[in-house]
Amino acid sequence: MTDVLPADVTGLPGGLTARPLTLDDAPAAADLLAAAEAVDDTGEHEDAGDLAEWWGRELVDLPSDGRAVVTGDGRLVAWATSISQRGGREALRVWAEGRVHPDWRGRGIGRALVDWQVRRGTAQHAAFAPPGLPGRLVASAWPAMTSLERLLRRRGFAVERLFAAMERPLDELPAVVVPAGIELAPFTWDRDDEVRRAHNAAFTEHHGSTERDETAWRTWFTGVRAFRPDLSVLALDGDGAVAGYVLAYVYEADTRATGIPTVHFGQIGVLPGSRGRGVAGTAIAAALARAAADGCRAARLDVDTENTTGAFALYERVGFRVARTHHAWAFPVPPVAG
Repeated sequence: MTDVLPADVTGLPGGLTARPLTLDDAPAAADLLAAAEAVDDTGEHEDAGDLAEWWGRELVDLPSDGRAVVTGDGRLVAWATSISQRGGREALRVWAEGRVHPDWRGRGIGRALVDWQVRRGTAQHAAFAPPGLPGRLVASAWPAMTSLERLLRRRGFAVERLFAAMERPLDELPAVVVPAGIELAPFTWDRDDEVRRAHNAAFTEHHGSTERDETAWRTWFTGVRAFRPDLSVLALDGDGAVAGYVLAYVYEADTRATGIPTVHFGQIGVLPGSRGRGVAGTAIAAALARAAADGCRAARLDVDTENTTGAFALYERVGFRVARTHHAWAFPVPPVAG
């Protein structure tokens, strides 16, 4: 890996320094996110445990991939991460995340951290991308984040995609009508790898998708503490193989912040050969019923508004409505020569 040294976060205001981010920063970083949410209105809530889990995963090299900006007495005023996938179909994608405390905005801290993210993300692309594969450094901006949008545009990022967070209450649920030749079943751990392979096959043509190996699958999906196998649903074909799936998550920090226990449907997919039969709608309806029976009062999912499989219209048919939107901004990195 090509390391980027801590000293390369340049342009910070006087009295502030940058250092590698550590897991011990998670509580202060979570407090900073809570303060920022009052003005950023992302609708997302993460606590110290969520951040520590995300930063401490096997595929993250936090001393190299994270930066903390602190005052002279050690108070955290901003943080940033640059976390890379280990592959990609049309590009290797690197997620640039972070936040500046509202009381410290407008002083150039965000600009300094985005500059670092571009340098770090470019180094990660050089380290992990096979020859000929371009890179995309991706950052998210919600409508209230107008200053971040201006910063990203000036730094060379451009809007790549519009995503919608869709929600629905868990009342007046859709009927579970199982198509002929399909059987619904709960998620069980002996099928975890089969679901992984089904997900890879289902998302081959999706924007930004990548093949998930066993480590990446556990790291990002079924190995996280919010995953709820008991609320997840599998659709099996006549041979007993996975034809579709809905994977469910419940985030404790989100419930504490909103007071509404909410199930999040993180991954929803149907194998190409089983599409057009109502498999996805049936699996979602069954997952909604499971969540309601477990005490959840709302459901949420995120969708690419340009999804070519008709997912947006499907989610509307089962009662979801757009609650928020955000843009994904991307910075292009040219391929590395062989």
